[in-house]
Amino acid sequence: MQSPNPLSRRSLLATALVVSSLSLPVVAQSQDQHPDAIQNLIDRGVSVSGSFEAPGDMTGYVGNMQGRPIAFYLTSDEQHVIVGTMLTASGENLTESKIQELVTGPQNEKAWSLLKDADWVGDGNADAPVIVYTFTDPNCPFCHRFRQAAEPWIEAGKVQLRHVMVGILRQDSLPKAATILGSDNPSEALKENQQKHGSGGIEVDRNIVSKNAEKVQKNNQLMSSLGLSATPSTYYTDNNGDIQMKQGAPRPAEMEAIMGSPAP
Repeated sequence: MQSPNPLSRRSLLATALVVSSLSLPVVAQSQDQHPDAIQNLIDRGVSVSGSFEAPGDMTGYVGNMQGRPIAFYLTSDEQHVIVGTMLTASGENLTESKIQELVTGPQNEKAWSLLKDADWVGDGNADAPVIVYTFTDPNCPFCHRFRQAAEPWIEAGKVQLRHVMVGILRQDSLPKAATILGSDNPSEALKENQQKHGSGGIEVDRNIVSKNAEKVQKNNQLMSSLGLSATPSTYYTDNNGDIQMKQGAPRPAEMEAIMGSPAP
């Protein structure tokens, strides 16, 4: 979740929504024994991933709301919930690290393990020190540009880009993805699609498609289960060893972090 701009450098809480349990219907406490103010949020679709001690005798919670990480704070009287980002008087973000620790980090670690077992196409040296997974639609212009931007690292043998082939953008996206996955040399087929992208990409082989469409459908389902809606969506390891995710085309300034080193 992108942090809101602070209203004041001396503010402790920035852009917070105060939700009073008195103004919401009274809900019986669940088996998890959440206070009513927290249970009201849960009943509205907010999931709780963890809690922690927060300043001001408050209890912090982190979780998900409509697929996005969220943080909220229960006041000491347990009668109010403050939803938003907590800042110190000096402007330090106290929320971001908790979301990473308790929500985003575990989610990305799980995604990484699922991606390892997915049907992907290796692009670059299999012994490259850096592995990057990316959901790729054969018709996606932003996937095409991302691959072009990654070229120096791939050609230098520093990165293997693993394309999890999906078909979501156009009617022929799935057949093209299945053709690539099921070809005798998927890496070469992927390269052909890249080279011919401006003229329509790889030619669909119906025999290959009939045998490999299910693989693409499973990748589509995986992408959806991870809450992703755009290609490319890319998972990589940062300098601290944590798994990070970038949805959409990376900006030039982000490529070094994703590739794990300066451009060769």
